[in-house]
Amino acid sequence: MKLLRHGPKGQERPGLLDAKGQVRDLGGLVADFTPATLSPAGLAALRALDLNALPVVPQGTLAVPWSGMGKFIAIGLNYADHAAESGMPIPKEPVVFTKTIDCAVGCNHDVVLPKRSVKSDWEVELGVVIGSKARYVSEADALKHVAGYCVVNDVSEREYQLERGGQWDKGKGCDTFGPVGPWLVTADEVGDPQKLAMWLEVNGHRYQKGNTATMIFTVAQIVAHLSCYMTLNPGDLITTGTPPGVGVGVKPKPVFLKPGDEMHLYIEKLGEQRQKVYAWDAARIDA
Repeated sequence: MKLLRHGPKGQERPGLLDAKGQVRDLGGLVADFTPATLSPAGLAALRALDLNALPVVPQGTLAVPWSGMGKFIAIGLNYADHAAESGMPIPKEPVVFTKTIDCAVGCNHDVVLPKRSVKSDWEVELGVVIGSKARYVSEADALKHVAGYCVVNDVSEREYQLERGGQWDKGKGCDTFGPVGPWLVTADEVGDPQKLAMWLEVNGHRYQKGNTATMIFTVAQIVAHLSCYMTLNPGDLITTGTPPGVGVGVKPKPVFLKPGDEMHLYIEKLGEQRQKVYAWDAARIDA
């Protein structure tokens, strides 16, 4: 299934995307897609619905595909060739940092550069959405706790991240720096998460091209690892690292986002995102 939420901010309606790409409205059956919806029982109830009996509605502005995200956890340097372009050693265990919940926006929401930003960058990543509580789970059982997957753009301000005290979080959690979606695609529909092609373009130029097959740490390894250090709850989002081709790694001179740029990114089976880049504008953030 492909779960989505659409409509004006604060008035989002839940929907499912059918096989023809039409939005089927669930507003008459459920108020919203919440962490409870993402549980095995919640997803089973959705699967039991007759999509053909649900009304087809025009797709509105896409929001984050579920509400109630409790944590937005990220993994850094999870592709060996990306670590190399960043001039960093291949990590011996997952590099963990957090993105703020407030940075999460819909897949096509404007990306607004923070004040005095000079090195904002792009990162196409596979997002993993937790569906059942995970605490000290084994690698063998880890994927049983995954509700589904989504596209994430881990937008990053590199000066804030790397040159301002070595604290990655403050370069990762700026408003609008976490576009998510267009959909949450349930795990049964995705299959093996380590076989997904991905790419990202800026202004029509393809900078990133990769595949989740080349991750250093697999989704199962990441979920198991994180569950040893924190409880993962339904609705939590884990973004799993990016392949090479980020702006900071461009040779001979890095390329960074500027107002007027347009990003276009894709992950196989999970859909596409498009964002326009703007200078600081609080109204655009809150739209």
